[in-house]
Amino acid sequence: MSEPFTLYKLIILYMLSKVNFSLSNGQITDFILDKEYTDYLTLQQALAELLEVRLIHVDASSKDSLYHITEEGLQTLGFFENRISDQIKEDITSYIQGHGYELYDERSVLADFCKNAENEYAVRCRVMEKKDPLIDLTITVPTLQDAEQVCRNWEQASQPLYAHIIKELLK
Repeated sequence: MSEPFTLYKLIILYMLSKVNFSLSNGQITDFILDKEYTDYLTLQQALAELLEVRLIHVDASSKDSLYHITEEGLQTLGFFENRISDQIKEDITSYIQGHGYELYDERSVLADFCKNAENEYAVRCRVMEKKDPLIDLTITVPTLQDAEQVCRNWEQASQPLYAHIIKELLK
């Protein structure tokens, strides 16, 4: 394995270790491409290899793959973190501090859908806190347009609906 390729993997592990929530493929890619550390294809290969050896885990149940570091990944990072320059660590820290809420908020309200066996659409709506769902709701709607509408509205509707459900269930 080449030294630069190892560094790309370590950057991904370090980035994931610095947040207490999952990051999307797009978020990781945006940071690494913006800093011009490597190109898109090399980054995707690094992610694939980290998955293969189980240093990271992916939740592919939403429309974008969500990555988080595993215990094995944290251990590996502990052994090799000294190979990441202080400048790269500062870049990652600055990026997360500057975009932390935006990164978290982007991933905390999720909605996606798929066609089921009855030719209807199962829409899965979630609100996540760290890696755990606060609410995970699946509803069935008859049309593609309805499924798309539910997904679009979930971001605005999730908090009041969650509050209402909790209130009703805790009576």
